[in-house]
Amino acid sequence: MKEQNDQSLAYTNITPTQQIIASSAGALLTSFFVTPLDVVKIRLQAQSKPFTKGKCFVYCNGLMDHLCVCLNGNSKAWYKVPGRFTGTVDAFVQIIRNEGVRSLWSGLPPTLVMAVPATAIYFTCYDQLRDILIHHMNNVETASLIAGATARLGSATLISPLELIRTKMQSRTLSYKELTSCIQSSVAKEGWLSLWKGWGPTVLRDVPFSAMYWYNYELGRKWLCQRYNKTEPTFSICFVSGALSGSFASVVTLPFDVVKTRRQIEVGESEVVHSSQKKSTSTWRIMRIIMSENGFSGLFAGLSPRLIKVAPACAIMISSYEFGKAFFRQLNSDRQLKTL
Repeated sequence: MKEQNDQSLAYTNITPTQQIIASSAGALLTSFFVTPLDVVKIRLQAQSKPFTKGKCFVYCNGLMDHLCVCLNGNSKAWYKVPGRFTGTVDAFVQIIRNEGVRSLWSGLPPTLVMAVPATAIYFTCYDQLRDILIHHMNNVETASLIAGATARLGSATLISPLELIRTKMQSRTLSYKELTSCIQSSVAKEGWLSLWKGWGPTVLRDVPFSAMYWYNYELGRKWLCQRYNKTEPTFSICFVSGALSGSFASVVTLPFDVVKTRRQIEVGESEVVHSSQKKSTSTWRIMRIIMSENGFSGLFAGLSPRLIKVAPACAIMISSYEFGKAFFRQLNSDRQLKTL
């Protein structure tokens, strides 16, 4: 109990504003380091199956995923293909040689628009809930599991309408007045719930992912601290724990990620063509369709690319976040000593 109380006190020594700053900095670093991987992946996809005007693809840097609309098929750096790539390394080399290093981060600005606020909300809510639950529970891991699931449910619910609005703005040039009219028209036809299209598959993927991630992260961090006789987790311990827990959660929740991707693309393309045609929206029905088309293995399509992005993204995000919090704790402690 004393150890749990000490951990709780360590977390309460940092303000919500400082948590927001630490999580935002982590989101920026994660997006910066992982974005090139997804730019290359999308370029390789475009090479094998070019995106046509009005089609959608999902951009995901392991931290956040966003639906992107192909406007003209040849001018956007994300899916412009100047030559043939023989593989991932060759794609990196050719993109840098032909278009410059900056092209590897061509998908960064739009993802930061949502990734930074969403991550700040999620991590700050998690820490606040975790601190409260630790005071009422005798198990840090259980508190982390519940706090992680609840925080992800809240952040996913808040961000879902913003994603839909962003898709509408991408599909055609809209002024804010036209966008408001478009949203009002959608709400009038289908109700307020129309702003949360695709929310179900998102929650089914992200909430279990978050619960498993934080539970295993706390277990892994505690085990590594004991293994190497550390009283406080180091940057490397946080990094390894984040990578391993993120990888495990990614594998378990991959079927819901496959469903969510398909659902996102359906919603995005219906927005582009302004179609009111309803497609299969049930998560379980989409799963049955995928299994009938590609077998059970179809639910685990894209496992390697997902792990390649999610593992480093989780590792960078959590280690930079913990580093930021440690910095602010020390800063607060120094300020208290000065006042004394």
